[in-house]
Amino acid sequence: MSAIELDSVEKRFGDVVALNGLSLAVEEGEVFGFLGPNGAGKSTTINIMLDFLRPTAGSASILGYDAQENSKAIRQRIGVLPEGFETYDRLTGRQHLEFAIESKDASDSPEELLERVGILDAADQKTGGYSKGMAQRLLLAMALVGDPDLLVLDEPSTGLDPNGAREMREIIREENARGVTVFFSSHILEQVEAVCDRVGIVRDGEMVAVDSIEGLRDSVSSATVLQVSVDRITDEALSAVRSLSGTGSVDTRERDGERTILVEVEGSKTAVLEALEDAGIVVEDFSTEEASLDDVFRSYTEVTA
Repeated sequence: MSAIELDSVEKRFGDVVALNGLSLAVEEGEVFGFLGPNGAGKSTTINIMLDFLRPTAGSASILGYDAQENSKAIRQRIGVLPEGFETYDRLTGRQHLEFAIESKDASDSPEELLERVGILDAADQKTGGYSKGMAQRLLLAMALVGDPDLLVLDEPSTGLDPNGAREMREIIREENARGVTVFFSSHILEQVEAVCDRVGIVRDGEMVAVDSIEGLRDSVSSATVLQVSVDRITDEALSAVRSLSGTGSVDTRERDGERTILVEVEGSKTAVLEALEDAGIVVEDFSTEEASLDDVFRSYTEVTA
């Protein structure tokens, strides 16, 4: 069964089309990354999943329940870390968690949850004195109340330093190992690449790609970039490489006295190295680089004229 299923969802605000026939299925037990540029429809999608907005057309199902007809039952089984949500300055971290525990009729220990997200020492401090990163950790602790079956995390790394972001990833992995499905919306591509099984990319209210990160890389290009460190760069050597079958763009880079030839290769990498050596170039080192998630994201979200 799909943990999340959106079927031809549309959302219009007057003449503005926020979602245009968006369909998506997230399977139980997977960590799904949800990407898109600002204004693409990510927040609208999440708000419809949580029944904060009603779709103009189409349907949304969460954990087998209709998102609009059974929103109360859904909220008992999910944990949400919303983007832009602010804590109540006059309440302590402990009081926030006590409220969340009571709301879900759960039996969690506030201390254990606070320790898990690394802010137990601030349990009785009013959140008006929390840093942005501490507040984000508290919101994650609140999302974990009741051992949810589904975590919906909207920009969960906001305000976190590198250590906090790493700890966030570890918690996501631990929850997923427990069987929890994670829906992870973020603009920080490194975070998504580090934890997600599959990624969906939305643009202008439509899903433009859904696949594993490796699958998305392959869909963008089957080529890899061969980076060759050389003793010198000549026009003859560059022409020899460009003439090879299976070779795409050929660029050069000189930095701090190091000279590098960058070759997009779909064919033999060895042929490139041999062509350079035959042209009298000394190959000092070489490495290959696949398309990054950033490259994939740009490919699917940049609109060309």
